[in-house]
Amino acid sequence: MRTVVAKFGGSSLSEAAQFRKVRAIVEADPNRRYIIPSAPGKRDKNDYKITDLLYKCQTLAQEQRPFGDVFEVIKDRYRSICDELGLSLELESEFATIARTIAAGVPADYAASRGEYLNGIILAAYLNFPFLDPATLIFFDQQGHFDGEKTQSVLNRELAHYHQAVIPGFYGSTPAGQIQTFSRGGSDITGAIVAKGVQADLYENWTDVSGFLMADPRIVRNPKPIREITYRELRELAYMGASVMHEEAIFPVREGKIPINIKNTNDPDDPGTLIVKDNGNIRVPGSITGIAGRKGFTIIAIEKTLMHSELGFGRKLLSVIEDHGISFEHMPSGIDTISLVISDQQLNNKLEKVLVDIDRVCHPDSIEVFHDIALIATVGLGMAYTPGIAAKLFTALAGINVRMIDQGSSEINIIVGLENKDFEEAVRRIYRAFVSPDPDE
Repeated sequence: MRTVVAKFGGSSLSEAAQFRKVRAIVEADPNRRYIIPSAPGKRDKNDYKITDLLYKCQTLAQEQRPFGDVFEVIKDRYRSICDELGLSLELESEFATIARTIAAGVPADYAASRGEYLNGIILAAYLNFPFLDPATLIFFDQQGHFDGEKTQSVLNRELAHYHQAVIPGFYGSTPAGQIQTFSRGGSDITGAIVAKGVQADLYENWTDVSGFLMADPRIVRNPKPIREITYRELRELAYMGASVMHEEAIFPVREGKIPINIKNTNDPDDPGTLIVKDNGNIRVPGSITGIAGRKGFTIIAIEKTLMHSELGFGRKLLSVIEDHGISFEHMPSGIDTISLVISDQQLNNKLEKVLVDIDRVCHPDSIEVFHDIALIATVGLGMAYTPGIAAKLFTALAGINVRMIDQGSSEINIIVGLENKDFEEAVRRIYRAFVSPDPDE
């Protein structure tokens, strides 16, 4: 028998109607044995995510202000789900414990985790599966870092006793027994960890979209879906902002060589996107897998004669931004030039001090700063070892001022930097050049 781990996101479990869809999906395949639920998400654009409401309760409690009205909204959501599903669960004692614990001043991690915890109890009862608290299965060390070795050991041992189970996402526990959460969206990570722990044949990540698209549909009209993508390609696209699942969820399943299937709870027959290990085969030479990008970068361009022969110049430059707590995105260079591409969020009003220190430490001939820069990544294994890819890309961008070009030796990714105002038009041009010449698609 195959083993499938299925994670369902907040939109998939936002209300009773969605719970019914989830049960139909689980019952349609007996291989779906370990189910990872998120907390209820928004039912419509004017609604609230339960996790956000729980954070609000914790904040109010810290400020010694009443949070009963907010907590009542949370209770009403769970009560309505149970009532509509015909479940006679006794959740009032759980509500009382959670409210009392939040009022006592616990950290935000505990409060936020209760959304998944309560949803897990409800889903387990609805599916008639055992409920397992991840606080007893997933562990963090004293510094708050995920303890993979201990977690995998416990998961291997404990889940061997359960043919099926519901395991809430997003949280685990510390050596002191306190609740610790992953970053927001961390239920994806829990699902991946469980998939590795049970050596699953497949990890399904159910959400409200049918996998990945080749470009942002807000920019490109009706972009084609990505039916299959490798972990390497996904990392490149996710880094540049194309995200359907938490990017840290890739690592556990990649280590376990477990494919991921991104599926749509509202359209379960759609094949979605399959994320697989790179087997070295290029499906279509010259093809791309996807286009993604982000705005909001600054380029610091440094020029110095004979820079290339000055021992330690790069180290001194990077030590400056390290001293300011800044990380860089890219560092294209020439014989006498080197540029740092830095997110505006990283600079965070530090630019002037950084420039002064670069001048003091590196003694450059000149420093230029380019603001309002966007980065676009064109990604695909089919680009590797295919002559003419870069020419095709830059022909598409003719007339647009490209400030930066960066391509790794693997040749699966070309990144260009250009002005924010040209971002959307550049994405559309690249898509038309590689995917569809029809401007209406």
